[in-house]
Amino acid sequence: MKLVFSIVSALLIGMNVSFAQKNMLKGKVLDETNQAVPGVALILEGTVRGVQSDLSGSYTMRDIPEGDYVLKVNMLGYEEIKLPFSIKDAENRELNITLKEAPLSLDAFEFTVSRGIMGQERLPEVDRFRINAGKKNEVIRVGEINANLAMNNSRQIFSRTPGISIWENDGSGIQLGVAARGLNPNRSWEFNVRMNGYDITPDPMGYPEAYFTPPMEVVEQIEIVRGASSIQYGSQFGGLMNFVMRKPDKSKRFTFETLNTVGSNGLFSTFNYLGGTEGKWNYTAYYQKRVGNSWRDNSYFNTDHAHVEVNYAANNRLLIGLEMTYMTTESQQPGGLTDEQFNSDPRKSTRERNWFSTPWFIPALTAEYILTENTKLSWKAFGTFAERNSVGFMRPINQEDDLGNRQVDRDFYTTYGSEVRMITEYSLFGKSNTLAAGLRYFNGFIDRKQLGTGDNGTEMNFDLISGGVFRRDFDFTNINQAAFAENVFRFSNKWLLTTGLRYERISSNMEGLFNIVNEQEQILLPQNRTRNFLLVGIGSEYKITPSMEFYTNFSQAYRPVLISDLTPPATTDIIDENLQDSRGFNFDFGYRGAVQNWMKFDVGYFYLNYADRIGTIAQQNNDGTINQFRTNLGNSVSQGFEGYVEFDPVTALTKTSKFGYLHLFASLAFVDARYGDFATTSVREGVVVEGNLKGNRVENAPRKINRYGVTYRYNRFSVTWQLSDVGDAFSDASNTVAPNAASTVGLIPAYRVQDISASMDIKRKYILKAGVNNLTNEMYFTRRAGGYPGPGIMPGEGRTIYFTFGLKL
Repeated sequence: MKLVFSIVSALLIGMNVSFAQKNMLKGKVLDETNQAVPGVALILEGTVRGVQSDLSGSYTMRDIPEGDYVLKVNMLGYEEIKLPFSIKDAENRELNITLKEAPLSLDAFEFTVSRGIMGQERLPEVDRFRINAGKKNEVIRVGEINANLAMNNSRQIFSRTPGISIWENDGSGIQLGVAARGLNPNRSWEFNVRMNGYDITPDPMGYPEAYFTPPMEVVEQIEIVRGASSIQYGSQFGGLMNFVMRKPDKSKRFTFETLNTVGSNGLFSTFNYLGGTEGKWNYTAYYQKRVGNSWRDNSYFNTDHAHVEVNYAANNRLLIGLEMTYMTTESQQPGGLTDEQFNSDPRKSTRERNWFSTPWFIPALTAEYILTENTKLSWKAFGTFAERNSVGFMRPINQEDDLGNRQVDRDFYTTYGSEVRMITEYSLFGKSNTLAAGLRYFNGFIDRKQLGTGDNGTEMNFDLISGGVFRRDFDFTNINQAAFAENVFRFSNKWLLTTGLRYERISSNMEGLFNIVNEQEQILLPQNRTRNFLLVGIGSEYKITPSMEFYTNFSQAYRPVLISDLTPPATTDIIDENLQDSRGFNFDFGYRGAVQNWMKFDVGYFYLNYADRIGTIAQQNNDGTINQFRTNLGNSVSQGFEGYVEFDPVTALTKTSKFGYLHLFASLAFVDARYGDFATTSVREGVVVEGNLKGNRVENAPRKINRYGVTYRYNRFSVTWQLSDVGDAFSDASNTVAPNAASTVGLIPAYRVQDISASMDIKRKYILKAGVNNLTNEMYFTRRAGGYPGPGIMPGEGRTIYFTFGLKL
């Protein structure tokens, strides 16, 4: 941390030196009624220089090299303006601008409603260095949602995004577990999880579990592109989930914000942010401290997050930046429950000595370069230096803690990577087309140390006892190279087609110590695998009106063989030498758009084919012995309906109102996720009995995921009520209904949970927020864990309240 803030201090000193300005362009942006228009983007065309208008409509752009320019003025909902001008050295130039309203289009509608209280948008067809046309996608505008952001309440944050299933077992808000379309929510590992466009997981291709989640108070938006993102970002079946952090304020030299939250179970959170723009520099930094006891007994969390970002316009064509993110956590894990314990008292805990910690450091260097007016380049270099540490009593939950030595497991992650992207606009047959292409390199190293003997205490301590060793100690290395190209062909103003290819090469190596039994070391058979393959994708959009369109997409996907797939539970297990990556595809067909300025919607059908799924079967050898064999066993198919609609009846009927506005939304999903031909075996009285999962529902896949809500807004006050209505799910592929003694398998019942949150902004300076989560104190759970952080039932949280006071300067 000292290194982080030393670098920031040096950069800020450099900024102060640069504040001796050469010249200045300033002015005001007004609409046709002479009202100020804040948030307008003002860019020097063909350069990386740009600012935004502030709340009074004023803008200032400093330190512009002498020359001739075109000032491009953009604001969705208004006509674009281009103003040529010249500026000399040491000249102060004033340009005032009047904007005219533009006819309503789908993109304009998405933005104009978002300036109210609708927190769900979609990505534009082409956005900076990527193509989104023809893809099902959602943008969650986090700052515009009434939610408990201090605790990263995912049930509220993803309320408007159809089909998102959530594991609600981490009351600390440290980790996020979400999925869609019948996939597993375990630490969001079926998503390609990124922040500001770069990796933040230990290894997207070898160990994609997302242990790090940024504080939602600093997240500007969450971008979700379903499986169609596989061509541009990677092959995950779930698609892309990208956290976009709040960018430096381009309208002020300095801005400061503090949000301080108190709540149930000793919650205290303080979030502090500063940022601004000065000449060629812009900067931002935040620090969050969150501490408290979760809803259950024997639970405690203490987290620190810090982030800095500094960008510098080296010249009119080149922008370079530095980002650094740091997290440290201390989390007491209450463990799981048996069904009997849950029914008696869900707050109960029989584990008081289990702890978890994930220190995380993510640096990134970025650069953007404008080659020509139509062609831009982007480069990102990034790394992750992190740990995953746990200590505790890990026996089945129906066994009493013997207060003996605890088990210590530790992972050490060291990764680095780089991505280069290019996007260009070109003309073909009189139509403008877009090509995006890129190259990627990633090197991930995981040092895994497990089954260590720790102390017999109760505090967080990951040291081994004197003379102790880790009985399992191996290394996993994964190198990934990729290249992609995707193109938008525009055949008319109504119809476009996207096509894309992605080439992947993955080289994996794993070796080391598997276990120590009776002082005899058992060495893991080295695993070396190299794979090369090609993915294809195609999509299309057809506009029925300027604000409504059909869209469809087909994109291939795959799930590489993970570190867990290559690690046998026992030395008698055998890994198939020809174990293949799981392959499949996503298909979407939908209709989305807007009705004037009072309703928007997105409804569609999806089909997800997940082939070559990996599993373990029993095999009987010629000598009568039985071993477990891990191989590709079969496939599953998820299909169903996803729909989202948001409606403002007041605007629809009266256009304007003195008494405020209502927004009603519904996010609906029906998911039928089932196994196809999938072989299984069991051992009965020493004999292998074969079976098949065909027709069984996929585990952890509710058939119904519906969320409803209503928001009332009056001036700067708003309040939101929402209901989450989620169907039942199975915890295992065999669809076991009755729980076992350890409660690791069995039915996960349906549940309904209500939340209410309110916010008020006073004079755009003081912020007040409050809310109640789980309003009716519903007792429910979303997960049966087989291991950490269980094992057993992981209850959701009961009723909690929170209050937030904030200040903006």
